[in-house]
Amino acid sequence: MFPAGKANFKDRYDTKIVDWIKPWDGKEGVKIGLIGLPLSKSSISHSGAFLAPKMIRELFANYSTYVEDERINLNDLEVKDIGDVQMHPTDIIGSHQRIEDSLSLLYEHQPKMQPIIIGGDHSVTAPSVKAFKKKIGGEIGIIQFDAHHDIRNLEDGGPTNGTPFRTLIESGTINPKNLVQIGIRNYANAEHYREEAEGLGITVYPMKEVRTRPIKEIIEEAIKIASNGTEAIYVSLDIDVLDQAFAPGAVAIGPGGMDTFTLFDAVELLAQEKKVKGFDLVCIDPMQDFRNMTSRVGVQLILQFLRGKYRFKNGNNTNKL
Repeated sequence: MFPAGKANFKDRYDTKIVDWIKPWDGKEGVKIGLIGLPLSKSSISHSGAFLAPKMIRELFANYSTYVEDERINLNDLEVKDIGDVQMHPTDIIGSHQRIEDSLSLLYEHQPKMQPIIIGGDHSVTAPSVKAFKKKIGGEIGIIQFDAHHDIRNLEDGGPTNGTPFRTLIESGTINPKNLVQIGIRNYANAEHYREEAEGLGITVYPMKEVRTRPIKEIIEEAIKIASNGTEAIYVSLDIDVLDQAFAPGAVAIGPGGMDTFTLFDAVELLAQEKKVKGFDLVCIDPMQDFRNMTSRVGVQLILQFLRGKYRFKNGNNTNKL
């Protein structure tokens, strides 16, 4: 018998994510790898986003792998948990270099692996994309979901969660004409950076357009722009693209953002695209969250991405949304 109050009931038919995504043994080939980048010292505002990889993994015990809408089971996919890159306790630039070096080495040994990155704040995207480009060996496009442009200058504060795309553009890692920003919000950006985005040739879909147009149309256009002359697409998702009602644990919380239904559909659509070979999820702060609401959204965003990969793998990548 179980001790009182400590029953450990396990339904033999109920496969949880934790039963499916197991730690990598360091040897076997990896098709899809989950990697944590627990850094948030570089955040402009107070942030506990370094805790997000741990929290999201803990929540894996609460979610099954079964998709009711389509009657499919995601555990048909091969996904491994690679673990976290260890950060320097105080050195932000040093931590960024660790991210780039660690991911570059991983991709060198696992060239076919498609990464799912869990931040950390948005600063981790810059070193992650640099390593991703080396892996691809050609030009890459980026589709960014965000309330902010994240092209702040580097002179006034160095690398932060507001500078990843400035870093990637100035380093020549990406061509800004292959950068698409979805969900940019009112009262969240300086006029100067909107003008700079236009001057650089970045494609911007502000929230009003996201609200008034079918998301499938926007995603189809974004794929064309990010695909033009590139070998692969990297998707970067800052959780603050969501309205604060859906993401109370966003580092930069605010009203007027996307709803979860629209974002889930967008992520699934993107994952079905052949060129989409990398995904990061950033700026979830478990310390500011309410009942882990935002971390739970993060788990489902990862599942939606994997759902799209399942559809692509099985030749069913025409999503009728």
